[in-house]
Formats: sequence, structure tokens, C-alpha cells
Amino acid sequence: MNEQQLKLNNQICFPIYSVSRLITKAYKPFLEGLGLTYPQYLVLLVLWENDNLSINQIGEKLLLNTNTLSPLIKRMEKMELLDRRRSKSDERSVLIELTDKGKELRENAIPIPEKLFNTLLAENVKLGDILFLKDILNNWVDILSEKQNDRK
Repeated sequence: MNEQQLKLNNQICFPIYSVSRLITKAYKPFLEGLGLTYPQYLVLLVLWENDNLSINQIGEKLLLNTNTLSPLIKRMEKMELLDRRRSKSDERSVLIELTDKGKELRENAIPIPEKLFNTLLAENVKLGDILFLKDILNNWVDILSEKQNDRK
């Protein structure tokens, strides 16, 4: 085995992990004003796009398991951002619907992506690089999630 393979700075995953954590941290001041955590924001993004989804559908979009998502959804329900209810067509399925408060929060969240984007651009990162990286990462998400599904 090549010892170089076990060096942290030779790992593909570490800079991705680090950037993910740092971007989440960069979102924090914008989301705190809305009383949200980053995972809660992601759930709302999904519901603002398509309201009235099952927990499983939200989990598929966010690549999260139900056991991770359920406590998050329960906390958001206590915050009166959404409601949970059993599907009439399938009692096993729990549907998630935005409340008026959850829908109204959308207006306050509209500037957040641009603010984060401007933070990156202010650090001399080129727009083309951001878009190129986003495409690559989306491709990797597709490849890796497909491989995960093949293992199930």
C-alpha cells in the first residue's frame, strides 16, 4: 500500500467535506435571522418548490433517511412552519404541508442565495468556476447515489 494514499491532503473527499461545512457556516448568519438551521432551510426549499410532499419524497430530494428527517420535521412543526398528516390514500405515508407561516418565510429567504453567492464572488472566485463546480458535484451526486441504490 502506498503511504501517500493515507495523507489527508491527498484525499478527494476532505476538501469537499471542508467546503460543505464552511458553506453551511457561511449560511448561518443569514438563516439565524429567520430562526432556521441549514437542514431546516433545505426542507423549506424543497417544500417551497413543491408543497405537500411525503417525508420519503423530501428525503429522496435531500438524500436523507427518514430517521434523520423525521425529528427535523417534528421540530419544524413545533415552530409552526409546517403540518404533518397521514395520507388518505396510504396510511403509512406522512404528508408534509407548509403552514401560512412557512409560506411567508419564503419572502424573507429570497435574498439568501444571492448573499451567499456574493460572499464567494467577493473572494475572487469566478462565476464560471462556481457553475462548473456545481455541474461536476451534481454529476458526482448522481453517480454516487446511483451506486448506493445499487447496493440496497
